[in-house]
Amino acid sequence: MTTLITRDELKAAIDEGAVTVVDALGGEYHAKQHLPGAVALAPGEVDARAAEVLPDRDAAIVTYCSNPACPNSGQVADRLTALGYGNVRKYREGIEDWVAAGLPTESA
Repeated sequence: MTTLITRDELKAAIDEGAVTVVDALGGEYHAKQHLPGAVALAPGEVDARAAEVLPDRDAAIVTYCSNPACPNSGQVADRLTALGYGNVRKYREGIEDWVAAGLPTESA
């Protein structure tokens, strides 16, 4: 099971530039709104795009999707771990929690 990260821990890591954030919703959802600096990588794209989007397998990576009911972030985190990424965590509460807390987002 993927280790979880809290909103406060994730915000601090983003502010420090110490994490690569992965938007597991991808596509139009990512284009419309995503966490600062997040890269799009939906579950069906992990095998084909992980090496390109996430070249450092030792980097701190955090996946997220919309909310705790969304399975995408867990699927992407599990697949990245299976591919040899060693420092993957999941922001279970997702972008809905981030926005509700009044934190900044970006759009394409």
